[in-house]
Amino acid sequence: MKKFVKANRQQCSMKLSLQGPSGSGKTIGALKLAKGLAGSLDQVAVIDTENGSSHLYAHMGDFSVFSMEAPYTPEMFMQAIDTAVHEGFKCIIIDSLSHEWFGTGGILDIHSSMVGNSFANWSKLTPRHNALINSIVKAPVHIIATFRSKTDYVIQQVNGKSVPEKVGLKAIAREDSEYEFTVAFELNRNYVANVTKDRTGMFVNQPELRITEAIGAQIASWCLLSDKKPGAEKEAIQACTSMEQLDELLADNPEVRDVLREEVNTKIDDLLMVQQFKFQQNGHYHAK
Repeated sequence: MKKFVKANRQQCSMKLSLQGPSGSGKTIGALKLAKGLAGSLDQVAVIDTENGSSHLYAHMGDFSVFSMEAPYTPEMFMQAIDTAVHEGFKCIIIDSLSHEWFGTGGILDIHSSMVGNSFANWSKLTPRHNALINSIVKAPVHIIATFRSKTDYVIQQVNGKSVPEKVGLKAIAREDSEYEFTVAFELNRNYVANVTKDRTGMFVNQPELRITEAIGAQIASWCLLSDKKPGAEKEAIQACTSMEQLDELLADNPEVRDVLREEVNTKIDDLLMVQQFKFQQNGHYHAK
């Protein structure tokens, strides 16, 4: 029987998802996140089901690609993940995981070709799908999965004219797929993302953002900052008596600004208020 151990975020590997309509920047966004997470794209493996489209971004770095072809069975994805883990990659991109659900040889395709009772057939397929999800969750590396989303058109007014705009709807995947991911990004046609799920707390109440390498590095910093360290860093932030001291602390510990954003911003406000008070007492307003 396994023993209880102290919780430690350094033991975490991030599972991120990006969903969006065609042309919303899922592949390039995943590569940017992966570079930030792994530190270098030569530590990144791409499982490509999109006809080798990831090769179009070879100029971004020396990432490796496995071009998967049909049938897109859960077992094919699991085998590719296991291979990438055994080859020592720090981050795996699955572009896209939607093919396991709707692609040729995927779950829906298999189900449609099965004879007999439809409900009974699902009882055979669900364990296969769940085994893939479990493989992703338990993989000891970061995994980024992209999902195609069903698209629709809405009419927008642009310069007084009605212009149709493509928008994404639900991800093409099993309904509960998002539950297993740590952070879920939903991209629109302007390459801007909403964070629809965030178990890290870093993006709570954040406005829309562009997916960048810095976002990936921010998430990596969150993983590296252990549960004990934030307490010490919070004390160090509170001990700063000037903006100069705070700037020096953040320069020496860049991950603190990302992980303890609320504490840092509160301290900045406090220090600015102190500076303003001192100026009013000793500056031009009350010169003696």
